[in-house]
Amino acid sequence: MTPLAQMAVEVLTTADARAKTALSRRYAAAWQAARAEGALPEIGTADPPDRPARPARPELKHPRDVPRRKPGTPEGRIALLHAVAHIELNAVDLHWDVIARFAHVPMPPGFFDDWVRAADEESKHWGLMAECLEAAGSHYGALAAHAGMWRAAEETAGDLLARLAVVPMVLEARGLDVTPGMIEIFRKAGADDAVAALETIYAEEVSHVAYGSKWFHFLCGRHDLDPKDVFHDLVRRYFHGPLKPPFNEEKRAEAGLPPDFYWPLSETG
Repeated sequence: MTPLAQMAVEVLTTADARAKTALSRRYAAAWQAARAEGALPEIGTADPPDRPARPARPELKHPRDVPRRKPGTPEGRIALLHAVAHIELNAVDLHWDVIARFAHVPMPPGFFDDWVRAADEESKHWGLMAECLEAAGSHYGALAAHAGMWRAAEETAGDLLARLAVVPMVLEARGLDVTPGMIEIFRKAGADDAVAALETIYAEEVSHVAYGSKWFHFLCGRHDLDPKDVFHDLVRRYFHGPLKPPFNEEKRAEAGLPPDFYWPLSETG
């Protein structure tokens, strides 16, 4: 079996979105099957690319240059589905990147189990969004997309604690805040397929935030650090701007994020 870190690099260097997510799911299934049999395949080490391979489309633009459309229109709902698909594809790469980039850090096998599972679920989520786009007469790549989504990965490439703080505990936690509103937009439009897809994403994203919190606390304990103080320091250092309420406090708590972690970093904190 190919070492896990090398599997991760192969996903990261696959450009086509459908091929990337298919390879991600195939490698995740192989890892999970081996683990279910009681084996611990080789983790290995790797030299991941600074940026993952990307398809020629969508065109990537600065956030201010991505056209905004009203979500109450069919075009606006397609744009929203496209934006979520783009987020999910980036998440696939983010989760494989944390495996490849930090494979040299001594971590329990459960660390790798969690991020393989998260990468597999993000690959599924991209597929769900792609199906919804196609059902609406569009496809991933049809619209421009946010160019800055890999910035957090680049800036935390040398610090696993910072990566865990900023990606799952800030960026993915933001998804817990905004997804209920998106679900309501599609529910009002009678788009049952999109509602079902977003509800699946919403339910599974809680665990991804929880993985971040769990391993962040684990590393803080290993180094005798105060998790809350370290989180505040790292987010202020690596995340640009305050965190934006309203916060989904119930789901954040379910994921292991107490209010005293994020409220002090908010616009009103």
